[in-house]
Amino acid sequence: MTDRIRISEEVRDALESRRPVVAFESTIISHGMPYPRNRDTAMRAEAIARESGSVPATVAVMDGRIVVGLQGDELERLSTEQGVLKVSRRDLTWALAARRTGATTVSATMFAAFLSGIDVFATGGIGGVHRGASDTFDVSADLTELASTSVCVVSAGAKAILDIPKTLEMLETLGVPVVCFGTSEFPAFYSRSSGLPAPLRVDTPEEVAVMLDAQRSLGLPQGILVGLPVPAAQEIPRVTMDAWILQATAEVTERGISGKGVTPFLLSRIVELSGGASLEANVNLFYNNVRLACRIAAACAALPPKTE
Repeated sequence: MTDRIRISEEVRDALESRRPVVAFESTIISHGMPYPRNRDTAMRAEAIARESGSVPATVAVMDGRIVVGLQGDELERLSTEQGVLKVSRRDLTWALAARRTGATTVSATMFAAFLSGIDVFATGGIGGVHRGASDTFDVSADLTELASTSVCVVSAGAKAILDIPKTLEMLETLGVPVVCFGTSEFPAFYSRSSGLPAPLRVDTPEEVAVMLDAQRSLGLPQGILVGLPVPAAQEIPRVTMDAWILQATAEVTERGISGKGVTPFLLSRIVELSGGASLEANVNLFYNNVRLACRIAAACAALPPKTE
């Protein structure tokens, strides 16, 4: 598939020598933050991975190929180029055929990571069941990807703008293991707890690595979702966040925003309503997730290789 996917030499060498690799999505660069904060955040995340002994593999679509491991000026290009597509799994083939520049969502990044042989992916928060989904049927493809792609996704839970109880219910229906790291409560992105109990709890990276290995040994297709609470210093109380989310959600309805435009609008509007506090929380929880993802990737790499 070399005509459809380009894996950087650094990433390929790490995979071949069984060194830890962590995948990153790219919508956080193109659709999540203003320039230059988006570029700086992506560069810092890659630096954290290297400091932790892992190789970063930021995923995007460029020049007709899926790119696993941005190189040279590609990160800068993704940070500044106008009209970058938001690419979910369903959009991959169109973006490749049209040779468009695309930033990958959680679902597309998971798919690319699995194709490349990468075990672990760090993101901020996953998509899920949107509030009001009983009327709109707005449910993120991240959930069905977790049900069909065997990659460990480290997150701060589901994005707080979602219906978190319904998101957890759907993950249960899809057979996706949801484990919370070092806590017995499911995190709510900006807040350390959603008020919901953790479906499962783990306290070491090795536990997650063994779980993923067991999933694959049994031939189960699902990935594993790891929930890690936002650092306490950047936490926004849930009651405060809920008020901002309700206001921003009402504005979505007033403006007739739908589809892929909903999440970027909500996150951007919440940044405004919070005076920038939500952006700081978003950046720091992402860095926190990267550090844990690197530890899990190292634990995966340390497992004995499978023999025929």
